[in-house]
This record gives sequence, structure tokens and C-alpha cells, in this order.
Amino acid sequence: MLSVENLEVGYGRTQVLFDVSLEVPDDGLACVMGRNGVGKTTLLHTIMGVLRPRAGRVCFDGRDLTGLKPYQRVRAGLAYVPQGRDGFPHLTVAENLVVAKEACGQKQSAIDDAIDLFPRLRPLLGRRSGCLSGGQQQQLAIARALVSRPRLLLLDEPTEGIQPSIILEIEDAIARLSAAAGMSILLVEQFVEFALRLADRYVVLEAGEVMASGETATMEEGSVRRLLAV
Repeated sequence: MLSVENLEVGYGRTQVLFDVSLEVPDDGLACVMGRNGVGKTTLLHTIMGVLRPRAGRVCFDGRDLTGLKPYQRVRAGLAYVPQGRDGFPHLTVAENLVVAKEACGQKQSAIDDAIDLFPRLRPLLGRRSGCLSGGQQQQLAIARALVSRPRLLLLDEPTEGIQPSIILEIEDAIARLSAAAGMSILLVEQFVEFALRLADRYVVLEAGEVMASGETATMEEGSVRRLLAV
């Protein structure tokens, strides 16, 4: 479904990604791992069109998205949950979801389905999102992205700063999404156990380059852990 081909990406004179390629198959879940600062978020920003590559391209469902703006990529079926759970802190949980619904032209059922995935949010619909815990904010961020009914969901470190009980709930939600027909997921994650429990495929970045990749079922876990060690 998603094909990233030979991406070269940088900021000014500083190059961050070097000839990066990866694929996320239909209904599959791929995980990008790596230490801090190796280009994981830069990769997601490029896939979403926030950054323009110097070379290479991004294709989705056989369509070249490289020249499209972020909102056009959302319309094509992509959704992105950024690191840090960006949202509208002065709006309620319900209002955050309605903003997403109106922006994407979806029906109320899209909100209902997102809340069903995260029932912990239901009694909090009237609360300002800025008053939620970190785990609740992460659940809201994912729910808000799902309101667009994407076919490819990009998640940037959804477990960062989250208490263990909520991590398990988020893991269960991602697993359910991955099992659903028509949904593919690209996950950026440093929590190796979490990533490997979910992912079909993996990519390890080091200094902006792909150092290892393949199917998690045949992965040499020891070598991957060495690449991720600080």
C-alpha cells in the first residue's frame, strides 16, 4: 500500500535521511525503530508532506504523492498522530473530535467508532483536552486521527511518557486496528517489545540510513537490539 523509495531529506544544508526505502503492505503493520535523532520523525513528516524530499518519492496505493500537500494526502487516506499528542487543549474532547469530523467531511458515526475503540474517553467528552492525563491525551490523538477513516495510520512513538496500564490499552487498540480489513499502520517506536508484539515488518534507522529491515518473524532480535542500544 505505502512505498517509500530512495528518500533523501534534509533541513537546509544538513541532510537527515539518506536513500531510505520501506514498504507497508495492505492491512500490514510496519515499525520504524532507532535511537533518538536518527530521522524517524523526519521520515513521517516527509510521508505526510510536511517536508519535501530532495530525492526519492512516496507512493500510496500506486499513486505518487510526492508533490501533494499534507491535506491532499489526508484526503488520499493517510492520517498522522504526531509525537507529543498535538491537539486543541482549550477545546473539550468532544469538540476536538468534531473539529476532525468537520475538517474531513465525515459523519457522526466516525466519532462513535473512534470512541468505541477508546471507551475511557466517553465519560470525558465534556472535559477540556488540556486537562487530560498524558495517556488520555494519546488516546484522544489517535481517536481524532481515526475520525478521518484513514487507510494508512502513521503513529509517532505512541507509548512515550505513558503509564503502563494505558500502554496496554493503546497496544490493544492498535492490534484491533491492524486486524481490521483496509487499515495499514506505520509505527515509529523505541519500546522494542511493544513494537515487535505488533509489527509484521520492521526497519531500523541509524544516522538516517536503513541498517536493517525485514519481517519480524525472521528478525535476529539480538542484532537489532545492538543497533538500538545507547
